[in-house]
Amino acid sequence: MSFIHSLADVQSQNIGEDTKIWQFCVVLEHAVIGNNCNINAQVLIENDVIIGDNVTVKPGVQIWDGTKIENNVFIGPNATFTNDLLPRSKEYPEAFSGITLKQGSSIGANATILPGITVGERAMVGAGAVVTKNVPDYAVVVGNPAKVIRYIK
Repeated sequence: MSFIHSLADVQSQNIGEDTKIWQFCVVLEHAVIGNNCNINAQVLIENDVIIGDNVTVKPGVQIWDGTKIENNVFIGPNATFTNDLLPRSKEYPEAFSGITLKQGSSIGANATILPGITVGERAMVGAGAVVTKNVPDYAVVVGNPAKVIRYIK
């Protein structure tokens, strides 16, 4: 059975078993969240978002349309995801450029991931990194722009 805090606004019925959604979260109607996830306080999850199983999302994260998050992903506090390559007020693209976080990847606190990026399997994005291109599987990236500093298992 999932837990949804009374101060969360969860419109989706697609919430997996043993998932916890804490106070001041907003989850829109068509979002899908897997089993055994922990969605911390002050998180926004838009409609066209799929989150796998065993995912942790720390406070202050907004997950925008087009984002796909696979199983066992960790997202640190205030990580920033974007989905529009040319944002303008009241002008919307035909389709948003989603971000994909592959199985077991980790996103550090305050990292920024640009539209259309894929973060590879078990890759790690360092705190504060600005990811401007795809991150290979098992890579550790840091800096602005983010660069591979090593590979891990």
